Amino acid sequence: MDIADRIACADLVQAWGFARDQGRWDDLLDIFHPDGEIAVSWFRGPYAEFVARCRDNFGSGMLAKHLLWPARVSLNRGRAIAETNVAILVRQTIEGVAVDLTSHARFLDRIECREGRWRMVERATVYERDRLDPVEPSAAFDAVLARAEAARYPLPYRYMACRVQAAGRSLAEPVHHDGRPETESLKARYAAWLAAAP
Repeated sequence: MDIADRIACADLVQAWGFARDQGRWDDLLDIFHPDGEIAVSWFRGPYAEFVARCRDNFGSGMLAKHLLWPARVSLNRGRAIAETNVAILVRQTIEGVAVDLTSHARFLDRIECREGRWRMVERATVYERDRLDPVEPSAAFDAVLARAEAARYPLPYRYMACRVQAAGRSLAEPVHHDGRPETESLKARYAAWLAAAP
């Protein structure tokens, strides 16, 4: 059943993107086990709370799209780790200027089979690089970017941080990126968890 289990895990990753972007909240909840946790740029904590926050913000003027590559799944009995490249595309208005964010990242997922059902137990997003572009180039966009003081943020999520702050949210530290001690510890914890599968 190794192939079937790998496919089931990979399907969860893809299902998450469709459910999240289309506002299918029951489907989104069903992808994680009830005790699941998630860490993204703007939220860190229980997965059910994350879904509730997404629902509250849905249709508030920000349009998000998650473009997911095929997942690389490592399997050990009833546990799996999936690593998936993702491009996060967000359109929002900052100080009256329409902008597009493109953020390249990876989803690191811990997935577990309980009572015959594969579901996620943890997701951490590892940010790699991003950019912020005006929908229509203008001096107003240049001024917005200058006021954002983007250089104060780490390069892997510099413009994602600006977008999160402009939306009235705080960064959910630590925001993961390769080389950050907390991120390297997280990778080691995932690997140990997989190796210790009962």
